[in-house]
Amino acid sequence: MIRTVIAALALTIASVLPAVAETLKFAVTDIEGLEALQQEFGGFEKALEKVTGLDVELFPVSSRTSAVEAMNSGQIDLVLTGPAEYVVMKELAEPKIVVAWQRPDYFAQIAALSDGPIRSLEDLKGKKVSFGSVGSTSQHLGPAQALTDAGLNYNADYEAVILARNVAAEALIRGDIAAIGLNFSHLASVRKAFPDTAFTVLARGRDLPNDILVARKDISDEVLQKVRVAFVEHGKELMDGVLQGEDNQKFKGGFFLSDVKDSDYDYVRSMYRTIGVDTFKDFVN
Repeated sequence: MIRTVIAALALTIASVLPAVAETLKFAVTDIEGLEALQQEFGGFEKALEKVTGLDVELFPVSSRTSAVEAMNSGQIDLVLTGPAEYVVMKELAEPKIVVAWQRPDYFAQIAALSDGPIRSLEDLKGKKVSFGSVGSTSQHLGPAQALTDAGLNYNADYEAVILARNVAAEALIRGDIAAIGLNFSHLASVRKAFPDTAFTVLARGRDLPNDILVARKDISDEVLQKVRVAFVEHGKELMDGVLQGEDNQKFKGGFFLSDVKDSDYDYVRSMYRTIGVDTFKDFVN
């Protein structure tokens, strides 16, 4: 009898008390450490809490692989990642797409010296072309695809080498390589670092697919919809929060795009195939 009364009382109390706000754990695949994550996304965290009414907690991950593991184990709910990482994450964790984060002027380029011997893409045949981090959308996959689209096969019509950006610029100036594959903002930084050298763009790839926010596959439909609606109805507030981060200036002038589907990233899958990767079950080192 006493147990029955206690159980009934517990149900009554639960029915009159407000529900505890659900906590959403948010991770970013290219930021390591909680301090750096707070510096870049602390403003966004507060803005997302305000417009959704949900508790949001920043959750640092040490790598793309750990992000997948944390998502599959239910430790994190939302992950912001790049297009190259997304296509692998799609295979490993089957996440749900929330919204795309547009980066203006996000495209790959092939640059050479303005006063050097390389005057066209044809001149690159048999020469060395440098790329950035292996698997990077805009420093490796994108530039390789831009050359492929122009008829130059990866590491066949030319020799592909991997060098850090400023090291590659120095090698280009010395004549050790013929061209560099990099994105628009990185070329601007190279020009700033080497103000006495003129660079010419030989090829420009199409705009690259956007960064993308995804949710774990078993997130509730109610929470997923609430977050999606927040980006549609409160995009400016959320972007203002994002832009409080110094490195997040790459999103300045961009928009959150809700009309996005998995097939929008098939171009990235073709980039992987260009460099000889035919399956997407693991991240390229």
